[in-house]
Amino acid sequence: MSGRFARLSAALGVALCVVASAPSEAQSYATRLVRVDEGVVFPFYGRGSANAAVLVPAFQIEATPVTNAQFLAFVRSTPRWQRGRVARLFADERYLAHWAGPETLGAAARPNQPVTHVSWFAARAYCSSLGRRLPSEHEWELVAQADATRRDASRDPAFVAQILEWYSQPRGVLADVGQRPANRYGAHDMHGLVWEWVLDFNAVMVDADNRQGGDAASSQFCGGGSVAARDSADYAAFMRYAFRSSLQAAYTVPNLGFRCAQ
Repeated sequence: MSGRFARLSAALGVALCVVASAPSEAQSYATRLVRVDEGVVFPFYGRGSANAAVLVPAFQIEATPVTNAQFLAFVRSTPRWQRGRVARLFADERYLAHWAGPETLGAAARPNQPVTHVSWFAARAYCSSLGRRLPSEHEWELVAQADATRRDASRDPAFVAQILEWYSQPRGVLADVGQRPANRYGAHDMHGLVWEWVLDFNAVMVDADNRQGGDAASSQFCGGGSVAARDSADYAAFMRYAFRSSLQAAYTVPNLGFRCAQ
């Protein structure tokens, strides 16, 4: 195991001891859940394999990303997750940097904007406070492939073009959550607002110290990535794969938020 994975494993163990308040104390900031029926997703690498399809059991996911106001309620009820109190192991120096103070949003963080500058550890603790969890990558991708009427619009060029248009635009001031129409499941803002943490964001990451795969790892990067991908034309999926693979659990990013699942 590489040093990076060892550190993350240790951090995960410690994180189990720093979960947030009990669900009964936190329902005031809970987001409405929508049901997602059982479905199938094809991982970015592997559609060509007969066993590539992944069956995702039915679950629930929050209708919108978590907002600044909701995360503020969480840190007020769980002070150890306030800015200035969180250990660097669990969040880098940019944690909630856009807020005016540890318990103050300020002009740069409207209440109904999606909360950003939050680490994976902080997002996980927030969800735990509600008796929920972060969605898995497969769960998130299952919801994200739906448009307003279809459970799977991922092969529709017009739908893909809309997603790519967002990915190609420079980021400005974030809009409030829930302003775009809901998809088939009733979930808003799966595309077009912020990137989102998933529970297993680094599951596809290849360890630099991997001595068992020969040249297999090289096929997942740069030019080789498009050859091994399930669909070399699916640039949107490649962007999500690349972004998740670049993250570490303590990172906080100005356009990275989250929502919880159950």
